[in-house]
Amino acid sequence: MLPILVINLERSRERWEKIAESGKRAGLAIERVPAVEGASIPPEARPDFDPVMFRRNHGAVVLDGEYGCYRSHLSALQSIVDNGYELAVIAEDDIQLAGDLDKRVEAIFEACPQMQLLKLVNHRIKGFISYGKSALGDEFGRCIHGPQGSGACYAVTQEGARQLLRALATMVLPFDVALERGWATGVKTFTVRLPLVAFEDTSRADTTIATRKDYSGAKLPTLMRVSVLFFRAREYVSRSVYAMSGK
Repeated sequence: MLPILVINLERSRERWEKIAESGKRAGLAIERVPAVEGASIPPEARPDFDPVMFRRNHGAVVLDGEYGCYRSHLSALQSIVDNGYELAVIAEDDIQLAGDLDKRVEAIFEACPQMQLLKLVNHRIKGFISYGKSALGDEFGRCIHGPQGSGACYAVTQEGARQLLRALATMVLPFDVALERGWATGVKTFTVRLPLVAFEDTSRADTTIATRKDYSGAKLPTLMRVSVLFFRAREYVSRSVYAMSGK
């Protein structure tokens, strides 16, 4: 069965129980990955984080929850490598899992043998370029415009997990932004046109990572965010070329 690794904080046991029960009813192979509590790791104990590049690229100071989220996803990727899974799904614990998720994911990877990473849900899809459709009817491709947002659920191969661990070893962006940068990571990255999973809370204004107020308060003053404009301009060109590259 296709392994589904669910990232879950110790203080969010109710979320784990809920998603584990839904997975059991759907006949899915659910595994818990203990999430990292970012606030428990002081800034001076984060050698895998570059605060200067983060501010330069993202225009904000990192939140404890963002750091914990980033390390949690790397832990899930490491679990894929350690267990020798050829293909697995990584999900956060506020995702609703469909009973046919495993079959639909496998069908997409069969339709695109070069694929190493497939985003299963996004906050936005703009400028979608189709690369094909699975035997079960799910369309996959890439987007010219972005970031698409959300690293809440994605499927990744063994080699894709290994490459992501190397490419994302040092945090210089939030995880959801870093994940989809196939042109930078070297991981052959695609997305579905229509989501294969849904969010438990459709608003997602406040999460266990941070609240909307937290994100707003982390932003640097406008004049200190000029570097972000140049970074995003380069990213737009790179994303567009990647989306149309056919590779």
